[in-house]
Amino acid sequence: MRQQVLEMALDRPDLSPRELAVTFTDEKRYFVSEASVYRLLRAHDLITSPAFIVMKAADEFREKTTAPNQLWQTDFTYLKVIGWGWFYLSTVLDDFSRYIIAWKLCSGMAASDVQDTLNLALEASGLDEVNVVHRPRLLSDNGPSYISGDLAEYLADKGMQHTRGAPYHPQTQGKIERWHQTLKNRILLEIYFLPGDLEAQIDAFVGYYNHQRYHESLNNLTPADVYTGRGQTILLEREKIKRRTMKLRRLQHAQSAA
Repeated sequence: MRQQVLEMALDRPDLSPRELAVTFTDEKRYFVSEASVYRLLRAHDLITSPAFIVMKAADEFREKTTAPNQLWQTDFTYLKVIGWGWFYLSTVLDDFSRYIIAWKLCSGMAASDVQDTLNLALEASGLDEVNVVHRPRLLSDNGPSYISGDLAEYLADKGMQHTRGAPYHPQTQGKIERWHQTLKNRILLEIYFLPGDLEAQIDAFVGYYNHQRYHESLNNLTPADVYTGRGQTILLEREKIKRRTMKLRRLQHAQSAA
């Protein structure tokens, strides 16, 4: 087992000990704890310092969402393309699952860009085709594009409520701010000369973030697992694997002691 963990660590150096432990359990069907993986990697000098500083928001919201599509967070962040100037990434993130529903790379931060991103989100979630009792509530900061009359009319037409965070309290949008930090830590390791190259990198990372990256605050599930409702099934299967592994270890220990 130790050799298999080391081989996986060498094959996937981008995985942290936590992510490596979960990946090994899911793929090899054999439970190994994060602490065991950390001790093993440390013994072989395979623990490296992070190349970035992790910024944390508040531990939790006072009023938590209980299901996907109850609350969407949206915000802009800026990215630079050499020779083209600054571009602005507009994102819609599901608060409950942290799933990136839609994004758009924009040349500005107008209300029309927010509307375009929301249209993509409604289409991707299927909420533009079905009648639901409660539309997602939108959470944003107090930027000019979010307090505009055009956006207010758009949201009223779509039947969506709008909540804006208190000034000077960015932790209200902590989840999407953390997403921006995670995104930039990865994609800004390269320099981009064409907007299309930047879009391709964003698209690839969104796919990885949604479907492959185990999220610590989601019990080591991916955002897609939680958003699609299969998370509990995965957690139950992991618990079964853990019980089988512990039973096997006890049996092996008893045999070696006999």
